[in-house]
Amino acid sequence: MCKNKRLLALLLAGAMVLSLAGCGGSGNSSSGDGGSSVYRTLYSSEVTTLNYLTSGSTNDWSIGANVVDSLIEYDKYGNVIPSLAESWESNDDMTEWTFHIRKGVKWVDKDGKEVADVTANDWVTTAQYVNDARNDSDNQYMYSTGSVVTNAQAYYDYTAYLLDCETYGFEEGDPNAVDDEGNPIEVVEPVDPDSIGVKAPDDYTVVISLDQPCPFFLSVLSYTTFMPVYGPFLEKVGDQFGLDADNLLYCGAYILSSFEPQQERVLTKNPTYWDKDNVFIDEIRETYNAEASSISLQMYLDGEVDGASIDTNLLDSMLQDEKTKDLIHTTRRDIQYSYWYMFNFDPQFDEVYEPENWKIAVNNLNFRKSLMAGLDRVRALTVYDPYNPENLLSNTVTPATFAVGGGKDFTQYDALKPYSDGDSFDEAAAVEYRDKARAELEAAGCTFPIKVLVPYNPITPNWDHECQIVEQQLEGLLGTDFIDIIVEAGPETGFLAAVRRSGKYAFMSCNWGADYADPLTWTEPFTLDSSYNAWFKSEDPTTKALFAQWYEMVYGTEAAVAAGLDVDPNGGVVGAAQIYDDEEARFEAFANAEALLLDNAIVVPFKISGYSYTISNLNPLEGQYAFYGVALERYKYQHLYDTSMSMDEFNEAYEKWETERAAAIAE
Repeated sequence: MCKNKRLLALLLAGAMVLSLAGCGGSGNSSSGDGGSSVYRTLYSSEVTTLNYLTSGSTNDWSIGANVVDSLIEYDKYGNVIPSLAESWESNDDMTEWTFHIRKGVKWVDKDGKEVADVTANDWVTTAQYVNDARNDSDNQYMYSTGSVVTNAQAYYDYTAYLLDCETYGFEEGDPNAVDDEGNPIEVVEPVDPDSIGVKAPDDYTVVISLDQPCPFFLSVLSYTTFMPVYGPFLEKVGDQFGLDADNLLYCGAYILSSFEPQQERVLTKNPTYWDKDNVFIDEIRETYNAEASSISLQMYLDGEVDGASIDTNLLDSMLQDEKTKDLIHTTRRDIQYSYWYMFNFDPQFDEVYEPENWKIAVNNLNFRKSLMAGLDRVRALTVYDPYNPENLLSNTVTPATFAVGGGKDFTQYDALKPYSDGDSFDEAAAVEYRDKARAELEAAGCTFPIKVLVPYNPITPNWDHECQIVEQQLEGLLGTDFIDIIVEAGPETGFLAAVRRSGKYAFMSCNWGADYADPLTWTEPFTLDSSYNAWFKSEDPTTKALFAQWYEMVYGTEAAVAAGLDVDPNGGVVGAAQIYDDEEARFEAFANAEALLLDNAIVVPFKISGYSYTISNLNPLEGQYAFYGVALERYKYQHLYDTSMSMDEFNEAYEKWETERAAAIAE
């Protein structure tokens, strides 16, 4: 949903080229046109729209990210670097951000013909378009989540009201307006689009005003809803904008020179691009094939495409085959989502699963710790990667390498470091916690075995097998006289609404995807009114006190009192989210709050999104790095090589990348 130093970047680029020299260097063996670099690939899912201002789909962003630039971009380490903004600064409390726009950047059409200069007004147009409810932008929320752009949500609410009036045939301001079901349509006072906090005081200055301090605001700017659009062109084409290649303008590294849905699309290097010396692939040629996943491997081996994903079922044979064993490597670890096993403190499942008994158990710390210490996560992860399951493991709610503050990774702050560098699985400790829990729970009136409802979505690959391993492993360790893990398939459609959001689970794998580069984004599943574990609804005094303590640590005493939580009104706690002028102090405070969740086994960290095995003539470590926004979709900075990296070459390169990323962060 959101998230500098050039010398080190250049050093690593050189090191990568040297390390790949044994794989054929940097030429393109399949170009056939005098040295032009052409990357050929297959795709099986067509974009739904080219309108980058409205789509929330990563599949759609794959084009928009390459043809339109943002104010900022990322280097290969995840550092923010200039793009269409040459420089920027904020005021002292980070509620006003000023961006100085690069001069000489051109909007061009699909034939490369210059149409206009990119100016500050293009971001004003974007803000007004995205926040107009009639345009139905999926990512409009980025103007009001985390960072709150002044009057953006107010304008959206006003235009949504106008849309309701139009839909149901009422005049604006009519107090009797209702929808088709008779529900009243509340009158919303007019909001001028010019009042949105995105201004252009001159052609090359953009000023963005926020309602609250936001130290991570730069990471929000990597979403498509903060990309520029040329107003006169948008007005001219109207609702045809983004319909095809002719109804877009381009200011990015590439131009969509050909777009034939379900046939082919071609991205051609933009000859007017302001940073064309860092665009090393001249053409991206993507061919549609509904069977891409099953035929791309053979096409790669036949020299017809430059990359293919590898099914893990084929790995054994391919790693033994002389033709392919030195071509396979993994992609970069995907941390867009973090997965954890979540305890439900407000069970709404059927009586057969004994919800009242579960309430007694789940509010017992030693019971939760027995499951946390007893869960062999690596064993459960073998269903996703039987070869290197530990590479999927995540020991914290916030994934490692996601957020950096004060010169180090968030997960390496003192409160989290024992978890990051360790493993919660401990058989002896699990048995000890179980025995303590049994005595305490018997005294509280709990009956055994405690029924533990563990649902899964039957259409999610391997989730059922994961749950089966969890059942066998936990019951085998803790005993079926202590717990009865009940694995049950949920509905194939509407699973989240029917299961998690309805509270019809006891212990279940859940996930969260971050919107921006700050630990605040990872607190959202645990806060008030979240539809995850509902620990804020617990009536148990100890759990209630824990939630109040955590909430105060994140948002501060004043916010906790305002939320009606039982905290000392004179506590004077400054919440982590309130610290905006000291990055190290902010990250330390968030780390302490996350550690409270782990120390008290409110959640059991499990895994990251994952990675895949691939054969590809691209080096995955050269591209922009940020697991939010569109950075990972961009081809800029990447080279095309004659052949694919081996596993050993990738692992060596990845280890070097991690070392040099740490050095870049320290800089």
